[in-house]
Amino acid sequence: MKFVLSAEQRMFGETLRKLLAESGTPKVVRAWAAGDTAPGRALWSSVAEAGVFAVAVPEPHGGAGLLPVELAVAAEELGRAAAPGPYVETFAAAELLGDPSWLSRIAEGDAIVSMAVPHALDADVADLVVGPEGGEVRAGEHLASLDPARRLFRVEGGGGFTGLGALLCAAQQVGLGLALLDVSVEYAKTRQQFGRPIGEYQAIKHHLASAMVELEFARPLVFGAALSYGTPDFARDVSAAKAAASEASYGAAKTALQVHGAIGYTDEYDPSLWIRKVRALYSAWGSPPEHRARVMAAL
Repeated sequence: MKFVLSAEQRMFGETLRKLLAESGTPKVVRAWAAGDTAPGRALWSSVAEAGVFAVAVPEPHGGAGLLPVELAVAAEELGRAAAPGPYVETFAAAELLGDPSWLSRIAEGDAIVSMAVPHALDADVADLVVGPEGGEVRAGEHLASLDPARRLFRVEGGGGFTGLGALLCAAQQVGLGLALLDVSVEYAKTRQQFGRPIGEYQAIKHHLASAMVELEFARPLVFGAALSYGTPDFARDVSAAKAAASEASYGAAKTALQVHGAIGYTDEYDPSLWIRKVRALYSAWGSPPEHRARVMAAL
């Protein structure tokens, strides 16, 4: 099957990318990690005004209808910007919640919802925390995270994951990987060793090319899974996409570290925010071995 995004879907993604770029997300991420959620909430409102949450909510409740391809486009751009907050969790919760008041609040960007899968992301700022079946649960103690901007909380009864959430996490990972690839290519063009840009050395070219190929293979799996939403193949397709996106984004992060050297993981350097998020998402919403097992079971 041949699939390309429509002109409207591309414009939707480009508009969101511009909005996020103009918002200075590295500063927002650092503030969120430090406990200052005001800039992140302001960004959340801007994203809502762009109509992003509406594509997760059915029309009778103030949304545009649950549109999985548009949601994948949005999640990819949110990942590309490393935007902090439970965006994927809120999108996925909208599929499960039956309360019209919560759905209308999500569509308007007036509600932040977290999910216990198995831990709850940013439960301290969420208006509601739900389990993978859609029921409300209570968050407990704060847990350490590989990414300081992904604040996790223990939840009794948390576990499992939803197909839509795993799909959108995969899209987020592809966006993160593409952002790291872009910044690594630019760095390789300007960083010099022995009087030449390091990007001219074959070993660097091979690492960057390998990262690009993995991401280019993972991205169609994500949109293929979005297209299969509502069909019997959805669970299998999501697992294939999530396993591929986890490995591809992790590979891009390792390449970024190899290209940048030690500076790539310093707190002051923006790509470190993306690298930490990639590592934290590697096993979120199901690890690659879990998803590969699901694919094998479906064959």
